[in-house]
Amino acid sequence: MSTLRGSVAAAFALAALGACSRSSQTPEDHSPTRAPAAGYGPATQPGAGKIELDITANAGRAVYGDPAAGKQVFNQCISCHSREPGVNNVGPSLHGVIGRPAGSVPGFNYSPANKGSGLVWTEQELYTYLENPRKTVPGTYMTFTGVKDPRKRADLIAFLQVSTK
Repeated sequence: MSTLRGSVAAAFALAALGACSRSSQTPEDHSPTRAPAAGYGPATQPGAGKIELDITANAGRAVYGDPAAGKQVFNQCISCHSREPGVNNVGPSLHGVIGRPAGSVPGFNYSPANKGSGLVWTEQELYTYLENPRKTVPGTYMTFTGVKDPRKRADLIAFLQVSTK
């Protein structure tokens, strides 16, 4: 009986490991032999309320984000960032973020890494940064670990595009 329990437990453990490895695959792997898994990646078809973004993903196909869905994603950001001009919190104001050089909001204390990154917050750069800020800019003061889901990142950028001008 204990051998049967051990076998069942081992089978569940292997199944769980398999599920973990599938979920940790990079949905944006552009290798020609592997398409992104269904349900992953930014929207590649225009739809109601979606806007096209200047992001290279999904093997060169256009990327669309839904600002309404991005507003929900922004709820993760609102505790540190404001969309209002000149209102810095723990993080700098995101007003006018798209097209702005990194580390340039007056009155905000940026890390030397962020100030010296040379980045300009294009939609593409935000898409990369928001996946893993500390990987993109080692030494950033931003403690947020990132938005791993590429569709949610695209939606967030679409929201920032329409709400921070």
